[in-house]
Parts: sequence; structure tokens; C-alpha cells
Amino acid sequence: MGWEVSSLILIIQMNRINFCRLFISFSVTTGLMWLAHPSSSCVFLPFTAMGLLDGRMIDYYDSENQTKVPKQEWMREHFPADYWGKGTQSRRIKQQWFKVNIGILMERMRQNDSASPHVLQWMVRCEGETQPNGALRFVHGMSKYNYDGNDFLSFDDKSRVWVAPVKEALPSKTKWDNDQVLKEYTKGYLENECIDWLSKSVTSEQKQLKKAPPPDVYVFAKKSRVETNLTVTCLATGFYSKNIIVRIRRNGRVLTEDDGLSSSGVLPNNDETFQRRDHVEILKSDLSKFSCEVVHEATRVDVVKTWSKKLFLLSLLLIITLFLQSEQ
Repeated sequence: MGWEVSSLILIIQMNRINFCRLFISFSVTTGLMWLAHPSSSCVFLPFTAMGLLDGRMIDYYDSENQTKVPKQEWMREHFPADYWGKGTQSRRIKQQWFKVNIGILMERMRQNDSASPHVLQWMVRCEGETQPNGALRFVHGMSKYNYDGNDFLSFDDKSRVWVAPVKEALPSKTKWDNDQVLKEYTKGYLENECIDWLSKSVTSEQKQLKKAPPPDVYVFAKKSRVETNLTVTCLATGFYSKNIIVRIRRNGRVLTEDDGLSSSGVLPNNDETFQRRDHVEILKSDLSKFSCEVVHEATRVDVVKTWSKKLFLLSLLLIITLFLQSEQ
């Protein structure tokens, strides 16, 4: 069994637009991809920066408030005021750097149409693998620039060179490849400083998780689109750590995709917790005993709840009886 891998991501974005016509935003999936997409909103923030831990936002900065702020309670509790002060100064410096360089890129691309929006993004990511002693070992690092939704320049951590997928990035590649201090700093940041911050963040988050409530677990059945079937669902919701195991058993045997089992995977709730929903279709005539097992290591929860057609019918009969009594 492999050890758990955690990732820390910093995403910085500068938008260049001269009037309120388009709002550029982005989403992150599995920490490796981002997507810029238009919206009809007239909200406009030229510069945004955020930190993500395993896909969850932990800090945020934008050009309107110009202050780096925590987005998780454990960040607020475990990181001192000077951390946020230094972080704010760092983000302000990066804001000015992006403002200058997006202008340089527009000139290089011969983009003189001031009415068109342009977006420069920078993503820094490090991944660490938890060892038996609890320490994090560096696994992978990335420093990558994206311009107007396309790859522009990225750092190859193994070969210590910058990779330019487009010709417009070649001047930057040549300049940065010849800057040994920059290359050593980038490699050192990814493999050491970023991992140190990742370790501190994971440790702080785990302390908070010990105080977090366990997931709520429900098992129920409802009508299927197929007249002869029922859909048995196992729902775990309200948990914080994404790492969760959900199993549906039929008479003790774990069901798989071969049995028609489907899973939503781990999805976010609107309160920054997560949920997962697994379900399987069964015949209405099936009198087997179904159980829902949920294992959530972060809160040390191992819950088993059962459902069967017999229990379902008894519950239904009880509801009908109580209803009839209330009508008398």
C-alpha cells in the first residue's frame, strides 16, 4: 500500500483589460490543470493569488484588498501575524512584477488591441509523500506559466532547464536558463521550502481535523427509473479530509462495478466539507441484507449501517399505521 501524497499549490493570475466586459476566472482539478472561462459578471479583479492544499483553498490575496488572508480556521490559528504580514508584502511585489511582465508579453505577441482581455497565470506546486516516521519526502515540483489559456513556460526540475513550448517564450527561456541563481532558487524552493510549508500546513490541518466532526452516514432506497428496481444509496457527508472509504455490501459481500455499483467520487459541499454517494440498483423483490460501511481515518470513524427490504417494508407499515391512527 502506498503512502499518502499531499500537494501544496500557489496560483497567481493577472488580468489585463481596460473596461468592464469580461471576468476571467479559473478552476483547478486535481491540482494540475486550470481553465480560464468568461462570465457575464462585471466584477473585475486584475490580480488574484491563492494557495491550495490538496485542492482546498487555504489563503487568498487580490488587488482590491491587497492583503493575504487565511481561508481555513486552522491557518488562522496556527500561523502567526508576521506570516500574514510577510505574505502580504510578497504578494504585493508579485502583483507589480505581473503588471510589468504582462505588458512585455503583450508587446512580444504584438497585441496592441487594448480592448481584448489577456491573462497571465503562474502555478507553483510541490507534492510530498508521507513516510512511516510522519515526515514528508519530496515527490514532484512544478513552476509553470500560462498565457491566455496556453502553456507558455515551465521549469523542468530534473534537468534544471526552462521549457518553452511556443516561440514567443524563447527569449525568456534563454535569459532564465543563463541565470544560475534563479534556477538553483527555483529548484530549492520546490524541493525544500515548498515542502517545509506543505509539512507545516498538513500538520496544522491534521490538528484541526482531530476536532472535526465525523461524517454523517445514511443508507436509503428510492424508486428507480426502471419500474421493477430500487436504488440503494450509501451517503457519507460533512467530512473534511477527502480520504474516505465507502463500501456497499450485499449479504456481507462487497459490491463492485461488476455488480452495477456507481460512485459520485468525493465532491465538495457548500460549507467546504465533502460528500461521497455510492449507489446500486436492485430488484424490488430482492430480500438481501445491504450494508453501508464508511471508514474515515482522519476522524477515526468506522461506521456500518444496514438496509433491507424487510426493514424497509416494516418502516413503511409503521408510517402507514401511525398515519391511520392520527386520522381516527
